[in-house]
This record gives sequence, C-alpha cells and structure tokens, in this order.
Amino acid sequence: MDWLNFQHLRYFWVTAREGSLTRAAERLSLAPSTVSTQIKTLEENLGHDLFVRRGRGLALTERGVVVKDYADEIFGLGQELVDAVQSEKGLRHAYRLRVGVTNDLPKLVISDLLMPATAIEDFPVHLAVREDRPDALVAGLAVHHFDLVLTDHPVGLSSDVHAESAMLGETSVTFMAAPDLAARVLRDFPHSLHGEPVLLPEPGSTLRRLMEEWFERHRIHPRIALECGDSALMASFGQDGIGAFPVATAVKSAVQGQYRVLPVGELPDVGYRFYAHAMPGRLSNPAVAAVLQGSAKRFGLPEASA
Repeated sequence: MDWLNFQHLRYFWVTAREGSLTRAAERLSLAPSTVSTQIKTLEENLGHDLFVRRGRGLALTERGVVVKDYADEIFGLGQELVDAVQSEKGLRHAYRLRVGVTNDLPKLVISDLLMPATAIEDFPVHLAVREDRPDALVAGLAVHHFDLVLTDHPVGLSSDVHAESAMLGETSVTFMAAPDLAARVLRDFPHSLHGEPVLLPEPGSTLRRLMEEWFERHRIHPRIALECGDSALMASFGQDGIGAFPVATAVKSAVQGQYRVLPVGELPDVGYRFYAHAMPGRLSNPAVAAVLQGSAKRFGLPEASA
C-alpha cells in the first residue's frame, strides 16, 4: 500500500469510538454495509484485522488499538487545523504536547510539572495527557505517541528505545490528615503513627516502597486502612478522616487547600523524585523545555538536561 485512504480511516475511527457499526453508520449517515465494506478494505490494505466481534458490538484488536491511537491524533489535528484557519485571530495553531504519565504519579504533581508548558508567551499549547503503565509509556515513546513521559522512578529503556531522560526534581514527603486525626498524631510524630490508620499507595508503586522503607527504618507499624492507586481518591478518603496519608511536600499547600486537611509531619529523610523521558531532540522543544526549566526553578535544582 503506497498511500492511506483517510476516508476509510475515518469510517474505522468513528466505528471504534461508537463501538457499533449501526451507531457509526447513523453518525456518518451511511448504510452499515457501506461502513463495513470500507473498514474491510482498510483492514486488507493494512494486512491486519482491526475489530473482533464481542456480543452485539465490536472490540478493537491489538492492532486496532494502535490504529485508533494514530487516528485520534490525525483527526484531532485536523480539527485544530480547521479551527486555526477559521479563527478570527488568524493562523494561531496550538502546539499539541502529548504527555504520558504513570498511573501512580500524584495528580497535583503532574499539574505542577506541566503548568509551565501552558504559560509560554506567543506559543499556545494544547496538552494531551494520558495515564498508563511505565512499559506502555516507553513503548509509546518509541512509536512517537508521546512527546514527553513523566514518571516517579527511572525507566528501564530497551536498546530499541533510544530515549533521553532527565530528573525533574526531588521533594520530601509529608503526612497529612483530617483535623481530628491530625490533632491526635501531632503530639509525638512520627512515633504517634504507630497503630494509627494510614492510607497508602498500591503495593509496587514508588511512593509505597518509600513509605515501607521509612516505616521499617523508624520501627513504626501503622494500621493500613486503605490502599489506593489514585492520589486524588486517597486524599478524598483522608479528608473524611479514614487515616493519615503521604503527599509530596512540594504540593502540600495545594492538598491542604483543596481537601481541608492538615500537615502532620514532614519526612525529611525520604526523597521522592520525578523524571522526564523523551526521544532525542524533543527535550529542546519549547513546550518540553518549559517543563524542564519550570521544574528546575520549582525544585531548586540545576536546569534539567539530557
């Protein structure tokens, strides 16, 4: 195949989003048989099935997921092109910064790290952020699905993925709790956590490992009341007084204001680090560079470099 038929790709894309040939046909104002025929032609040209039947609907194959990811980018950029050309302000295209983040990276840390990319003078940025597993994010870098990947630990890069990495910053960890619980454990922190309910990230996550090592080092054995992979959900439970929970000290004030919880005590001997990964040449991109420069200023480190 020398050239991709974008009309066939659009029929596939709408069907993938709708999950049904019938609904896709209604959206496209076409007969289901027409949509099915065009998708089949696309599959033949690509040499792979893109859908499998699942009950009354359709599910994407592994190859179908890859094609849909590209189609999301293609048609998303197409809409941006139309918006830019038709804008009364003239041609002012927003750069699309595609960022992958690990599932257990705290949400407030993510926004803190990415905010500088949205404040570049005369360089509007459209952020597209997706959460996934570290291995999937690295694979996404290799096929250019992401411009930047953020993690809270170094990522092992295979010989096939020649990415550049930079440490964005390091912060201590602070325990926080609802006012009543905070008053109880403030008196003799950190030993006051012994036997008290705590909320922790999921086993295997970087912050969970750091907490387990810290508990062991200080011979503190709290009662685990909740394990959660979502930092925002963990803070929400903490707000209700379920237990004390750890946060990156760098976003302590934001957590305190958003969830009405109080700092119980800082763990200065715990270093929680954040990393950026990009393919060669992307670290110098204005939006990516803004993230690196902003993090260096935020965390008081030398400017991050490849």
